[in-house]
Amino acid sequence: MTLLTLSLLAIVQGITEFLPISSSAHLILLHEWTGQTADALALDVAVHIGSVLAVILYLRAEVGRVLRGLGQLAGGDRTAPDARLALQLVLVTIPTLIMGAVLAATGLVDRLRDPVIIGVTMIVFGLWLWWAHRSQPEDRKMDDWNMRDVVRMGLWQAVALIPGVSRSGITMTTARLLRFERHAAARLSMLMSIPVTLATGGYLGLKVVTEGMSAAQWGQVGLAAALAFVSAWVALVLMMRFLDRVSFTPYVIYRVVLGVVLLAIAL
Repeated sequence: MTLLTLSLLAIVQGITEFLPISSSAHLILLHEWTGQTADALALDVAVHIGSVLAVILYLRAEVGRVLRGLGQLAGGDRTAPDARLALQLVLVTIPTLIMGAVLAATGLVDRLRDPVIIGVTMIVFGLWLWWAHRSQPEDRKMDDWNMRDVVRMGLWQAVALIPGVSRSGITMTTARLLRFERHAAARLSMLMSIPVTLATGGYLGLKVVTEGMSAAQWGQVGLAAALAFVSAWVALVLMMRFLDRVSFTPYVIYRVVLGVVLLAIAL
């Protein structure tokens, strides 16, 4: 993979990783355009490192609470607010880890990377996000997150392992169905992404250590990680600002259009 292609893919995935528009769909399009593979190990490692650092920095207050909560849980305290938040974040991640292991073991991961599947899921789940936001009031804040919400959001996050569904999109949709206000829905979605992204990055990191990489490849990984970090940070900031004015509608329109494009390419 050329340095230009690696940089382009890192920037695009960094931008799309936490927006409700599915990074998988964009990688398929870039693959068609550049003729390069969209799932190179170096790129996967770089994007996960850069993007998770961006969201950790953006949600540094919430991350600090979770870290304090983990310490409280280790000390046997499950009643403190921070301990409860940490426990919720652990539990909400479990279904995705289980589903990921099943897909990897059965080989379904590669079979699901079909442009037709991605095009359909882009359209269907995009329209569902629009309906969820339009049909439900915004009367719950992030501190209202409870175990019942954790179960529902955790199960739907696991469904997002199907390319095109969008992890951020489906978790924001579920949060809005649970009547969380738009900013709370976005922040919960981003917070939920941290353990999943860390787990994925750790798994890929082990593969890198096992397979080995040249010094040149490590240099490319560093550059791609930096580009992914900057692009993910900018995307997060702009998304949170746009939610005040335009809500999720532009993302829904974008998803539907991109889904149609993918179906046209595939068919």
